[in-house]
Amino acid sequence: MDLTTRYMGLQLKNPLVASASPLTGELDSLKRLEDAGAAALILPSLFQEEIEAETARYEHLTSAHDDSWPEGLSNFPKLPETQHGPHQYLELVRRARQAAGVPVIASLNGVSNEGWTTYARQLQQAGAHGLELNIYFIPADLTSTGRDVEQRYLDILRSLRAAVSIPVAIKLSPYFSSVGNMALALQDAGADALVLFNRFYQPDLDLTRLQVLTDLKLSEPSEIRLPLLWLAVLSGRTRASLAASTGVASADEVVKYLLVGADVVMTTSSLLRRGPGHMATLLAGLQEWLDAREFNSLEQVRGIMSQCKLRDPQAFERANYIKILHGYRAPDRS
Repeated sequence: MDLTTRYMGLQLKNPLVASASPLTGELDSLKRLEDAGAAALILPSLFQEEIEAETARYEHLTSAHDDSWPEGLSNFPKLPETQHGPHQYLELVRRARQAAGVPVIASLNGVSNEGWTTYARQLQQAGAHGLELNIYFIPADLTSTGRDVEQRYLDILRSLRAAVSIPVAIKLSPYFSSVGNMALALQDAGADALVLFNRFYQPDLDLTRLQVLTDLKLSEPSEIRLPLLWLAVLSGRTRASLAASTGVASADEVVKYLLVGADVVMTTSSLLRRGPGHMATLLAGLQEWLDAREFNSLEQVRGIMSQCKLRDPQAFERANYIKILHGYRAPDRS
């Protein structure tokens, strides 16, 4: 069975990728994921504001009494350079690159143009095979236009493309007014891959304490439908690799994503729920599905149910929406 896959220019042994999570932040669990069949590993995001806040706190503590008590600073522990700033993350990249036999992709979340490009260069120098841009931006400024938001993504990507030579993937937001057009614009701006979609974490409310909750909710299989739709629409219409993300719990979701044209399928929530060994279950389930239908390779399957290959392409458009509404039958409650 040939499961080999190309993603953002990298050759992978299969289409299953362990996406960014606490599991990919430790060498032990990285190795367990690889042993279970992960074909690529995406490290947790490096957050620019966290690094700069940490550095600012240390500088504030060490400089607060420069004039009034200079001799006291000799008693203040001077942190080694490797214990603050991006150095710990860069060391994770180096060690993961040395330990893993599969591609290691760094994830970056910046807040300024200088931050994006500076850290991107450092991640490339540390040995990352590729870079995933985690542009987590909520346009809460009511004066921002849709064009402003789109331009922000394009400007970041173009700056990164000028700064590094390794492949670059970008996590796409599902909230653009024209997802397809934005995908093509990102492709033309230099994206080697598009990840559908970046899962923005929305807050909830605690009605007892009247507080905003920021707890993490893992994804569910029911969330597969939105990325499934857009992967089906984009497959065969973009040069960029397509990565499916969100809602993967079993091999069923993996197969569905591949059928509509995903080059790779990423999972985080299922691995956090069931451990790194669940990657082997997903891989075995995919192989069983292919074997049962006598497929010899992924290329016989990938994209055969994308919009451009269906006899009825309107199945992914408005006509199917009308059919769904007309076909609904309320449950019998008599």
